[in-house]
Amino acid sequence: MGSEWIPPEVDSRRPSVARVYDYLLGGDHNFASDRDLATALLRVEPLARELAQANRAFLRRAVRAIAGTGVDQFVDIGSGIPTQGTVHEVARSVNPGAKVVYVDNDDVAVAHSRTILAGDDQAVVLQADMRSPEDILTAPALKGLLDLSRPVAFLLVAALHLVKDEEDPAAIVAALRDAAAPGSHLVVSHLTHEAEPGKTAAIGKLYDRASSPAVSRSHAEILRFFDGWDLLDPGLVYVPLWRPGEGEAVADPERFLVFGGVGRR
Repeated sequence: MGSEWIPPEVDSRRPSVARVYDYLLGGDHNFASDRDLATALLRVEPLARELAQANRAFLRRAVRAIAGTGVDQFVDIGSGIPTQGTVHEVARSVNPGAKVVYVDNDDVAVAHSRTILAGDDQAVVLQADMRSPEDILTAPALKGLLDLSRPVAFLLVAALHLVKDEEDPAAIVAALRDAAAPGSHLVVSHLTHEAEPGKTAAIGKLYDRASSPAVSRSHAEILRFFDGWDLLDPGLVYVPLWRPGEGEAVADPERFLVFGGVGRR
């Protein structure tokens, strides 16, 4: 990893969730500590790379579907390090005028995102923590680009399982819902222990070393994040089952350990 990606305040010895995910997706914006955690994760879950890819594929299908309804404003919260098929690329393939705000609290993710988006006046990067949704919603960078009196899509993809129960993840979603105009959308994907509780418990233990935990939740608990939203078909399902494309049918979808869904106001 080139030194230009390491802001001075970054502690490269502590694994970062964003950088572990980057490594699993084949990126090179990660440190030895991230690769060590990813290697341990692959021992517990040999499909970890496939899971990361399935989660990104769900994100792309959801963005495409929402952009197809005419929504042209997206807020990607916990956006991580941009990889192939970023939100602005996917949204603009459907809706060329789409505007995107990327939000992350990881210094490397933010620095790399800003480099990628330099010169793009329809996308901005905001360094903020999703545990303070008001800071995101009132940020000048967001308010300067988006009009929250019009429909917006809030993306919390592989994000809420990084928030402990005592940090009140439901309040994060409620704040976004209350700020959302009619016609807005919410996209959530989230780790679950329903299929393989032993495996998800081991993953959770590994993430105790990282910048954020990995808190698995039940289908019912994840469904509650959609309170006040109408869940679009096919509901809250394992991510490969959410509107797969031609030839994308997957055997044993529960092995992907992540539920995904899209709600509409």
